[in-house]
Amino acid sequence: MNGAAGNLVLVVGPSGAGKDSVIDTARNRLMGDPRFVFATRVITRPAEAGGENHEPISSAEFEAREKAGGFLLSWQAHGLSYGIPASLIEELDRGRVVIANVSRTVIEQARSLFPGRVHVVVVTAPRDVLAERLSMRGRETPDEILERLARTPTFFVGGPGVMELHNDGSLKEAADSFAGFLDQL
Repeated sequence: MNGAAGNLVLVVGPSGAGKDSVIDTARNRLMGDPRFVFATRVITRPAEAGGENHEPISSAEFEAREKAGGFLLSWQAHGLSYGIPASLIEELDRGRVVIANVSRTVIEQARSLFPGRVHVVVVTAPRDVLAERLSMRGRETPDEILERLARTPTFFVGGPGVMELHNDGSLKEAADSFAGFLDQL
């Protein structure tokens, strides 16, 4: 399971920090560059539920796929199951940079699978910006948003290969910084 030369870039951060927006903007900017592969997450959420472009799957299908080794990384959050397809190992073996939006709970697992080849980009924003963005998504009530923000009072990720990306200005600035980081890999 240890690919030859590729790097795995894990994008993490609290809900509302703008991870998907930063990733999507960088994806559009780097489209056609064969060095980069952007993972599509598998989620037990219907496609019509909104949010990011993902592969919708039932809970039973997710469980079966997970048991069969179909995920490079998987986790549960907010009542849903999330997975990064194991097929991306082939891209790492080809020396590509694989970018994935994940939970910080899988960082250590990824580091143990790919020692020295995992980079973490922590997307952050001030609490008031997080609240505003969560409200604009329209998926949660104001009380649920406050509850979500209270669960993650601070967001810290340590260890090697960590970049903090402040997404409190323009999306262009954050995406430029992210794409520049990716280009160095």
